Amino acid sequence: MLPAPSAVLLNEANEFLAEHPEVQFVDLLIADMNGVVRGKRIDRSMLVKVYEKGINLPASLFALDIKGSTVESSGLGLDIGDADRVCFPIPGTLCMEPWQRRPTAQLLMTMHEMAGKPFFADPREVLRQVVQRFTDMGLTVCAAFELEFYLIDQENVNGRPQPPRSPISGKRPQAVQVYSIDDLDEYADCLRDILDGAHIQGIPADAIVKESAPAQFEVNLNHVADPMAACDYAVLLKRLIKNTAYDHEMDTTFMAKPYPGQAGNGLHVHISLLDPDGNNIFAGEDALQNESLRHAIGGVLQTLPASMAFICPNVNSYRRFGSQFYVPNAPSWGLDNRTVALRVPTGNPDALRIEQRVAGADANPYLLMASLLAGVHHGLTHLIEPGEPIEGNSYEQLEQSLPNNLRDALRALDDSEILARYINPDYIDIFVACKEHELEEFEHSISDLEYNWYLHTV
Repeated sequence: MLPAPSAVLLNEANEFLAEHPEVQFVDLLIADMNGVVRGKRIDRSMLVKVYEKGINLPASLFALDIKGSTVESSGLGLDIGDADRVCFPIPGTLCMEPWQRRPTAQLLMTMHEMAGKPFFADPREVLRQVVQRFTDMGLTVCAAFELEFYLIDQENVNGRPQPPRSPISGKRPQAVQVYSIDDLDEYADCLRDILDGAHIQGIPADAIVKESAPAQFEVNLNHVADPMAACDYAVLLKRLIKNTAYDHEMDTTFMAKPYPGQAGNGLHVHISLLDPDGNNIFAGEDALQNESLRHAIGGVLQTLPASMAFICPNVNSYRRFGSQFYVPNAPSWGLDNRTVALRVPTGNPDALRIEQRVAGADANPYLLMASLLAGVHHGLTHLIEPGEPIEGNSYEQLEQSLPNNLRDALRALDDSEILARYINPDYIDIFVACKEHELEEFEHSISDLEYNWYLHTV
């Protein structure tokens, strides 16, 4: 039987409509396997009905490739008649879309079986099941993301991106200029509108910094004591950034490696754990002496190779790696060390946490978080020791050992007994089937470089 909407939920819809009589439409959003937002646009008159009865969308929404086509080998398409499931609102996600010319709101949804049980292939449900392990231990996960992106020109050159012209100087940026305030000024109106839009939508974005390539920036999100909400914010932030850039006659990309020879786009995750009294169990004057912190790190390092398909889910993801771009390629950890996979910032003893630095901005936040927390829980419950922290440049001390291509990453995921205890094996099968489909199509294509090298030479 479908869950009945609570009075609180119905009040959320009615109060929003009363506060925003100008709203004409509401976008109902759900993030697919690739983190791409899909859904329906409804008239405002239908909003209360959506809260009462939900909306129907096909289960195959979670078996789409990056082009939006159903991957039939997943078993979620024609094999089940492309059947619908029902989607219900996620409380607290109803808000305005500040970029729209016609007043429009948005609402995040999550999918359920028609009988009411959460649908196993919704990435948000994949994460919820892992989070429940911590709830059962009396622990609350506190999480935050750092999201990198490029502003790019709306016009490509031979299908390749290029930096946008500065609204101030009219020039295209060429230099790296990391942390440059002047580069922030060049695109100040767009960046300011991103932060203002985040405030309007309740997304806890508190800072934008210039990153390590022309027109590359990073938005920092505040920690929240709800990892599912943290992922919701990351999904909505990407949509906000894209649409705000359009308003400023620019485009954006979260592609892991859009430019050869330049830094890729990362999605760093910060994790800490709170006990029932709200105390950070990783806190302490000496991080090395904190057993919970060490064990959590040990578990993540042990599961990192098998997690790579979730945190680097595309062919392009693996082009991001390289010592000159601060992308670690071996399971490693250290204190205040940006060359390792797991960094422990130690500036504030009460705020000790784990920062995972491997994932790309092309990852689905829910699946990234699920795999990371699976490692944390495994480490805590099996008392996994991480070994000694790396001091100095890890690239000069460790050989690359993480999967460096999508095919090997999918094999590691498919073979992982540990992750299969946390993430439904049926979901892993669907994920692997979809990504293998993309990989096969990629490998059957012939690149321009192949023509340049071989057409007239062999």
